Amino acid sequence: MFCFQCQEAAGNKGCTKGGVCGKKPDTARLQDLLIYASKGLSEVTTKLRNEGKEVPADVDHLITLNLFTTITNANFDNDVFYDRIQMTLNVKADLLSQLSNKEGLSEAALWTSDRSEFEEKAKSPEVGVLSTADEDKRSLRELITYGLKGLAAYMKHANVLGFDDKEVNIFMQATLAKLLDDSLTVDDLVALTLETGKVGVSGMALLDKANTSTYGNPQITKVNIGVGKNPGILVSGHDLGDLEQLLKQTEGTGVDVYTHSEMLPAHYYPHLKKYKHLIGNYGNAWWKQKEEFEAFNGPILLTTNCLVPPKDTYKDRLFTTGSAGYPGCKHIPGATGSEKDFSEIIELAKKCQPPKEIETGEIVGGFAHEQVFALADKVVEAVKSGAIKKFFVMAGCDGRAKTRDYYTEFAKALPEDTVILTAGCAKYRYNKLNLGDIGGIPRVLDAGQCNDSYSLALIALKLKEVFELEDINELPLAFNIAWYEQKAVIVLLALLYLGVKNIHLGPTLPAFLSPNVGKVLVENFGISGVGTVEDDLKIFLG
Repeated sequence: MFCFQCQEAAGNKGCTKGGVCGKKPDTARLQDLLIYASKGLSEVTTKLRNEGKEVPADVDHLITLNLFTTITNANFDNDVFYDRIQMTLNVKADLLSQLSNKEGLSEAALWTSDRSEFEEKAKSPEVGVLSTADEDKRSLRELITYGLKGLAAYMKHANVLGFDDKEVNIFMQATLAKLLDDSLTVDDLVALTLETGKVGVSGMALLDKANTSTYGNPQITKVNIGVGKNPGILVSGHDLGDLEQLLKQTEGTGVDVYTHSEMLPAHYYPHLKKYKHLIGNYGNAWWKQKEEFEAFNGPILLTTNCLVPPKDTYKDRLFTTGSAGYPGCKHIPGATGSEKDFSEIIELAKKCQPPKEIETGEIVGGFAHEQVFALADKVVEAVKSGAIKKFFVMAGCDGRAKTRDYYTEFAKALPEDTVILTAGCAKYRYNKLNLGDIGGIPRVLDAGQCNDSYSLALIALKLKEVFELEDINELPLAFNIAWYEQKAVIVLLALLYLGVKNIHLGPTLPAFLSPNVGKVLVENFGISGVGTVEDDLKIFLG
């Protein structure tokens, strides 16, 4: 295997014997083969559209979910990948029969097989990251691929709530097809990278519309981090639609529901606040699952990525759904947007002890774009008076590496006249610190999930407008972002498209950036890694 799509890539070069995430080599190869098959299908859908023919929405959703299922820490179940590869080939065969002109199709578009040959095909030189010999082209192809995987996550969450964008689907598939085209130059791929960021903004906007139209605009909310006396179900991942269905099905059962990690921001939405048995948030970021899932006592529902291979002691009460999966764990089926049956989880919860209390108190969040806009006059006055000197965007992902303590120490070291804007599980590095407020404005403004990074972009653009600036980089705003997986990649590309420069990215720069591609990002956008807290504060504050 060879995988370097996440921040944990071994030696910051790539995992070759097994994934640091827990992914086995055969699983990694099947994931590569699913991407290969999805590129072939996308080449066919793109040619069909060029012939003026329609591509069904369920084909769009198939490709989207294929991409999402290969995101880091989403799915470790080989059977799922065998099934999805076969499904993709079946759909492609049907669409190929509708294509008038098959000339010039790639090997990926024409490839057909059955399950018995998948493992051998997955080992072939034309499949996988290393199939591109040129280091710079490989780097850009993978940067684009990972951006598309992140974009697919945004799209899938929007699709669940009944929202879609045909133009985004068309772009994703046309771009997957282009990644098979060896005639594209490095310059072509650089341009395609920036275009991916542009369309990424559209995908983020769609999900923001889906979430706020369905659940209302997030509000400032104090979230309980203690526990109640009833048995509970713990929900992790990102899918608000799954959480809502579970909340409906647990009403009146005597079973409480808790959020974990990236599901914390569910508490900020007015429509979800009405469920009184949504008790609070249990625990911290995804990588602390083993001890926290153990202590919870009740069943856990994993709705998306950020799954850590479970311990045997709680594996029998870990359930997955959607893109998530793990061998030996019960999977709750359901197509995109369908009603799911969570009765098995609920019945198990009734037999379990209440969760063990691991902390007490409250944390505050809900500072998405509309809530911050409502505070705009107060914020602007604080900036004009000098009470707020600078905003720091510290959004992104958390992870296991000890080097991520940097973000805790950085937050502690920031002057008291600065404010942190955050989204994603990176906030768990500092959201329980007592950093105080500035004239009633909390010094940590949490917009929500990594899926809500769009809010931070809107807030920045609003500040640019209010202060009548020509360039977003003229704002008293600095970006010190932590990354881990592919959703962070599409956020980064979106920020580059919006013109944001001088982003610090850590705790390490991506292993998939070749020296030459890294040089382009440094020279054109000022991308840099992180150093020591002391040195970086000097750079940011002057």
